[in-house]
Amino acid sequence: MESRSIDAEPSPFLSLTSAFSYGVASMAMVFINKAVLMQYSSSMTLLTVQQLATALLIHFGRVMGYTRARGINMASAKRLFLVSLFYNANVAFALASLKGVNIPMYIAIKRLTPLAVLITGFFSGKGRPSTQVSLSVILTAAGVIIAALGDFSFDLFGYSMALTSVLFQTMYLVLVEKSGAEDGHSSVEIMFYNSFLSLPFLLFLIIATGEFPNSLSLLVAKSNSLSFLVILILSLVMGIALNYTMFLCTIVNSALTTTIVGVLKGVGSTTLGFVLLGGVKVHALNVTGLVINTAGGVWYSYAKYQQKKSKPPKLMSDLEAHRK
Repeated sequence: MESRSIDAEPSPFLSLTSAFSYGVASMAMVFINKAVLMQYSSSMTLLTVQQLATALLIHFGRVMGYTRARGINMASAKRLFLVSLFYNANVAFALASLKGVNIPMYIAIKRLTPLAVLITGFFSGKGRPSTQVSLSVILTAAGVIIAALGDFSFDLFGYSMALTSVLFQTMYLVLVEKSGAEDGHSSVEIMFYNSFLSLPFLLFLIIATGEFPNSLSLLVAKSNSLSFLVILILSLVMGIALNYTMFLCTIVNSALTTTIVGVLKGVGSTTLGFVLLGGVKVHALNVTGLVINTAGGVWYSYAKYQQKKSKPPKLMSDLEAHRK
């Protein structure tokens, strides 16, 4: 088996492209999933179909020689099990929250991920964050609280699901960075393991929650509508694109960079969320809170960029796999 780990830095073009691609895919996915869920509420079944499509595409791509991704290895499967578990928990709770939370508020809540990352880093021995980072995170959190007070469509269940999603997103980003940089797995391999390992867990969930088999028959019936079928196919394609670009960005750059890109793409998503797909009742408190939340997110991104620029570049692995 060939080695895939080399001591080298990724090119600036690869770093920028991976971050930009993740930002675009992430922003598009929020709106596409919201559009699907407005017509088809079985979120667990939707996630299962997305993961099945991803696993099959990579498998056939490997068999036909389109990708150099290695086959299933039990040792790697055990190491990546938690990545898959936390990823699917994050997506499952995010999809559940989108049923009751409008897009601007969903983005605002998800923007709390840096706070969770900082807390995790503090307790794992990474030390205290800088003053700028701390203040920006506090500003972001304050914006969420103010916006929630002015959210007339407040949904306690939806908010709880979104906050839980933030927790799981933090966990899997840290694990992905470790799995790529230390274990030598390419983004395609991590994506394949993630999809493959998630299928038994998701199948159990759709049965345990009572979605199956009604959700499957409903999906077939809904597919007779051309507009729904187009949105569903877009959801499957963008699900694959999002997974790939997220894992690529995290491995080539870092979990922190992926978080920052998520914050910045939220600015565009929040703006578009007021005019697309509805569900937003404008109120002074709501708008003020979202502006504060966005300002805190941008400030956080700038502070972390300055912090990262002042440090020596770290050695990256997996670069060879991405260049092939």
